[in-house]
Amino acid sequence: MLAKTLDGLNFISKLNALRIRNMIKIVGSYYYSKLFKKNHHRGMPISISIEPTTSCNLRCPQCPSGLRQFSRPTGMLDMNTYKNALDQVGPALTYLTLYFQGEPFLNPSFLEMVAYASQKKIYTATSTNAHYLDNSNCKNTIESGLDRLIISMDGITEESYKKYRIGGQLDKVMEGTKNLVTWKKKLKSKTPYIIWQFIVFGHNEHEVDEVKKLAKTIGVDHLALKTAQVYDYQTGSDLLPVNTKYSRYSFSKTTFAIKNKLLNHCWRMWQGCVITWDGKVVPCCFDKDASYRLGQLPDKTFTEIWQGASYANFRSLLLKSRKNIEICKNCTEGTSVWV
Repeated sequence: MLAKTLDGLNFISKLNALRIRNMIKIVGSYYYSKLFKKNHHRGMPISISIEPTTSCNLRCPQCPSGLRQFSRPTGMLDMNTYKNALDQVGPALTYLTLYFQGEPFLNPSFLEMVAYASQKKIYTATSTNAHYLDNSNCKNTIESGLDRLIISMDGITEESYKKYRIGGQLDKVMEGTKNLVTWKKKLKSKTPYIIWQFIVFGHNEHEVDEVKKLAKTIGVDHLALKTAQVYDYQTGSDLLPVNTKYSRYSFSKTTFAIKNKLLNHCWRMWQGCVITWDGKVVPCCFDKDASYRLGQLPDKTFTEIWQGASYANFRSLLLKSRKNIEICKNCTEGTSVWV
């Protein structure tokens, strides 16, 4: 509880008058659009995701990076592209997720990117499979100013962990987490806020109670239980848990359906977006293949894209018929993914 409170206070410390005014604009225009079913948008993004790389060391079966099945180019974000994008988003930005697809620590400039955002007093977060959290990287991660680190921890035995994290090693995850906890204590740092993310599958749902105990023993700040996303979920999958509490899908007769009612509004479309490693601006993290490209940096400025016709048309379409937008059909916005 103390760690969560400190994390909240850390986030609040990043706010200033400009960022608060921007939040008010975004919230106000979102609720206006939701109420009147008419696109109205004011302000700059509150949060964005920028993709350090599409490369990954693992072969997770429900991930485009793991499957090596992207329909878009793969590659590494370079510092010039990153700085140009972040500088354009402007001083109103409050929260930056340096992650989309891939393993961010594979980018040699990743921690330099974190430090650049931290210097601008932007709250920074990322997600990792923890296979590169050696002593040196953990020390450098803390010194970079990273505010939040999500570690994928999807099994408490080697067998259950490797069922999904194909090519991974559970002992690497354990060692990396311990290294990070140790260095936080050595450097007397309150950050990053360390989250173990446990995706609940059919093969590991019996481990939920044990992973809660293990998280306390290791000393992570928070354990998050997350529901699994399955692409072809309609006919079921052995990845889906039996306990529907841990599933984002409901079962009816012979088919599965997402629990989300897909109402015609979406907070994500007003408050943020994703920028891919090569400068494509896409609506959100469910557009893994960047199918809905709303603009390209540096062909246009970020403001031109954010306030442009393509974005306005996409928001208008969502307010009319969200269920007919392909990337929305497996989306959890409006329902819980953390349990």
